[in-house]
Amino acid sequence: MDVFGLVGNPVEHSVSPPMHEAAYEELDMDARYVTFEPTEERLGLAIEGASALGVRGLNVTIPFKESVLPLVDPDPLAERIGAVNTVDFDGEPTGHNTDAAGVTRAFEYHDVDLSGTAVVVGAGGAGRAAAFALADAGVSVRVANRTVPRAEALAEEVPGADAHGLDALGELLADADLLVNATSVGMESDETPVPADALHGDLAVLDAVYAPLETRLLREAAAAGARTIDGAWMLLFQGVEAFELWTDRTAPVEAMNRALRAAL
Repeated sequence: MDVFGLVGNPVEHSVSPPMHEAAYEELDMDARYVTFEPTEERLGLAIEGASALGVRGLNVTIPFKESVLPLVDPDPLAERIGAVNTVDFDGEPTGHNTDAAGVTRAFEYHDVDLSGTAVVVGAGGAGRAAAFALADAGVSVRVANRTVPRAEALAEEVPGADAHGLDALGELLADADLLVNATSVGMESDETPVPADALHGDLAVLDAVYAPLETRLLREAAAAGARTIDGAWMLLFQGVEAFELWTDRTAPVEAMNRALRAAL
């Protein structure tokens, strides 16, 4: 039996297990997905133990995405983003960041052309993944963040990107094609980081928040005629990317999506 899993702290409310287990069932794989909750001090031992025991792959979540970096051999994208959310144990532990693919594959699944200009709101972990992913796809990236120096620091690393404060969103979005909310604003609250009057019908809007699925930002974007993509799609496709990386098999996207949404 192949073992995959998730390492984080806490992990009891994760929806990754049912999503991945659905893939194993759909493809008749002899595999299980389990959760591990080490302390920060024992993270290195956890990675070593997983490798020694033959674990095939691990997802990594809060608060370990950055601290796991020196414990694995990160691929170039994970190193640029500065965070690892997936570890592959085929040989020496290798770190990847599939959050980036979660962004681009969510747009592509909804037939959104990855071109033109994107506004990424937020310069934290999700914002970094989105900015690098979209820039690598050939999109011109504008980073908007509450604290401008943090936006500037990210923009300096992302090819062709520029940085702005949130007060510039109206101007930035006027001719933008894509919008990603990579902040937690709207999670469990009816708030939005983007003024409703800045939204328009030529936008495709991805909100990384998935609790609730229909955020205020997505409601207001839909009312403006924009195409909307909820955060569960980003969560799904980072998992799909990890599954395919570990197994070299095409993920059963629809089965994983059903299981994910049933668990949310």
